[in-house]
Amino acid sequence: MRILLVEDDGALCLGISRALEREGWRVDVLADGQQAMAEGLEAQYDLAVLDLGLPRRDGMEVLRHWRNRGARLPVLLLTARDELSDRVQGLNAGADDYLTKPFDLAELVARLRALKRRADGRIDEVLRIGELTLDLATRELTHRGERVRMSPREIALTQLLMQRAGRLVPKESIIGTLSSWEADFSENSVEVYVHRLRKRFAALGVTIKTVRGFGYVLEAAPAPAAGAAGAGD
Repeated sequence: MRILLVEDDGALCLGISRALEREGWRVDVLADGQQAMAEGLEAQYDLAVLDLGLPRRDGMEVLRHWRNRGARLPVLLLTARDELSDRVQGLNAGADDYLTKPFDLAELVARLRALKRRADGRIDEVLRIGELTLDLATRELTHRGERVRMSPREIALTQLLMQRAGRLVPKESIIGTLSSWEADFSENSVEVYVHRLRKRFAALGVTIKTVRGFGYVLEAAPAPAAGAAGAGD
């Protein structure tokens, strides 16, 4: 998932970025409202976290500009203004949610997950394929109830593939999801991570098929044919 963070407080920005990157999300940071007005329209983002108190153009003006130009990405507002009228104004301008400073980073992450689920038309907190289960709230993958240990980036790739199980996931989508820490994350890097997951999933009843030149498809492995074990008897 790719997130645009627009915040001019350097310390807060660093804390938010690290928290989101630990989730396996890519974070692009801006500290200027004028820049954000164009960036939110030109780049492909899944979500935006937008501070209201920004230099040159405030967050409310940025938000209105995005919505007036047809940008539909979910937006969570950060604000030090806790007056009801300010919150109502932000929601009426097109915000999808808001947090009042100071806030807990865990709550921010949870709210962003909820926004993404709503944007995807999902309300389920759990993804399943075969006997694999991914809890979106805890970021825990299990097989038959036993935890499968994975890095945050492996979990992020697993989530992307499970959300589109049975459908093609283009390499470009995987690059966007996994490039949180490496600006030069490449197709070769994608192949390394997919190969790693394929090996781990081989014994868990799930396969990752390659569609050459396009991407990958996650599927439950077919069940063994009845009587196959004794076919040679």
